[in-house]
Amino acid sequence: MDPRLNSTRQLGRGELVRFLYRLGRQQASGVLTIRAASTSTSVRGEVFVLRRGAIILAEGELAKRTLVSRLVRLVSIESCSALFEGGVTASPPGPQHQLPLAGWARTHLEAQLDNSLAERLVRELAGIRLSVRAELAPDEASCDEADRRILAAMAQPRRLDQIWPLARTPRFRMLAFLWFLRAIDALEVEGVVAERSAPTAVPRVVDPQRSAAARMLGLTIDADVETIKRAYRRLARSLHPDLQPEADGARRRTLEARFAQVTAAYEALI
Repeated sequence: MDPRLNSTRQLGRGELVRFLYRLGRQQASGVLTIRAASTSTSVRGEVFVLRRGAIILAEGELAKRTLVSRLVRLVSIESCSALFEGGVTASPPGPQHQLPLAGWARTHLEAQLDNSLAERLVRELAGIRLSVRAELAPDEASCDEADRRILAAMAQPRRLDQIWPLARTPRFRMLAFLWFLRAIDALEVEGVVAERSAPTAVPRVVDPQRSAAARMLGLTIDADVETIKRAYRRLARSLHPDLQPEADGARRRTLEARFAQVTAAYEALI
């Protein structure tokens, strides 16, 4: 287990669920104490016993629902402290069941995605190449066939429009998986990154050449592939010299130069 997890840390909104996922992903065993930032340090806080990445809980569906409600409440607060004491052996009395933290974190995060957020996610990721940090990807045992196809498609950096055909999975299903991966900081990105709507923001990275190419086509930097193609076709029809036979020599040379610039900008964006 990563020794950095075995410590006290201050966590903001969106960071606790990522921390819980990592405890689950690394099969951590020990005692986890979570305390809201506004709570006095003399208060015990919420205490959970972990065994191999899962929270131990009493038998029964009611106990599971109560635990899930506690976790949902904790990950929604603005800030908290989390103390994990790895290797501590402790078990609550009575029959025991488990709630795997990595699986719970994924379910919780994917449930946040609706159609509006899905469309925003597409706009933010359009045009950039995506891959997955192997150390944070879901383990093989927790993946289904759709997960495996998506992860295989992202084994090397690819754009969304390249991943979809390889993933062969419904659009919303794949976007929910990407939303989850981004929320746990498992996505690696190359190229222009739009401003994130996930809990923790990532600095916007601007490629000057790509930005200039987008302006040449009259587009914003986060335009998707289909928008880029439509803009290029529209400009090509108005600038291609062969489509303006009435143009004189000077006008034709101007059109040729402009058409070459637009074509170069299009090729830089695709």
